[in-house]
Amino acid sequence: MKTILDFAAFKKKNQKITMLTCYDYTFAKLLNQSDVDTLLVGDSVSQVIHGYPTTLHATVAMMELHTAAVAKGAPNKFIISDMPFLSTRKGIKHAVEVAGTLMKAGAQAVKIEGAKGHEKLIQHLVESGIPVMGHLGLTPQSIHQLGGPKIQGRDDASAENILNDALALEKAGCFSLVLECIPTELSRKVTYALQIPTIGIGASAHTSGQVLVLQDMLGLNADFKPKFLKKYSNAADTTIAAINSYVAEVRTQKFPQAQHSYE
Repeated sequence: MKTILDFAAFKKKNQKITMLTCYDYTFAKLLNQSDVDTLLVGDSVSQVIHGYPTTLHATVAMMELHTAAVAKGAPNKFIISDMPFLSTRKGIKHAVEVAGTLMKAGAQAVKIEGAKGHEKLIQHLVESGIPVMGHLGLTPQSIHQLGGPKIQGRDDASAENILNDALALEKAGCFSLVLECIPTELSRKVTYALQIPTIGIGASAHTSGQVLVLQDMLGLNADFKPKFLKKYSNAADTTIAAINSYVAEVRTQKFPQAQHSYE
């Protein structure tokens, strides 16, 4: 199993880190047999699994439930769980309790979006034995404040702000940092300014690693086609074809046959 020490070692060796989201036991079992380095139980579970329009609907109970399922299916993977919307804004005591709940469910680290107002919390969590991954750029929990899912850091002022926030998160004790939807040059600048590794999504190849939503990269979400996404499978079509084959065989009485029945 990987640990937070491996993240630093990967950065030092210039070895790319691979991360995928995971929300359930079945996919976790498959990913446990794969070469991927780490799994993220993202608050995107509220969209991918529960059908909500944003990540704002993820709750502590939801994150705890899915973290436990993933931990059961992928005991050999390093698992990171998202701190859900507003869970970090109700005081340090509340945030520590939430982080503790996710760790007890099976996470080895938690991820927190944004920097401002979080430095003391992150320091306290780290000092309490809870590894923290940061997240800058497009932070989905702030989607309404940002005016929608837009590229961040395009102008000099906002780019400088992201760089300063990244340095602040490193100083607070984050062991790594997700950079989402920022320009290539800013991604390179932030990555080389930090001692900790960066993991990008829509942030170019200059980061220390990459993360994608599992269902997106498998092609299960046919309608989702952002520029940063590469689909490594056409799983939606193959799954529908398999289902239709099953339906056809049942209707024509080709299934079940004798080998599928008990005497």
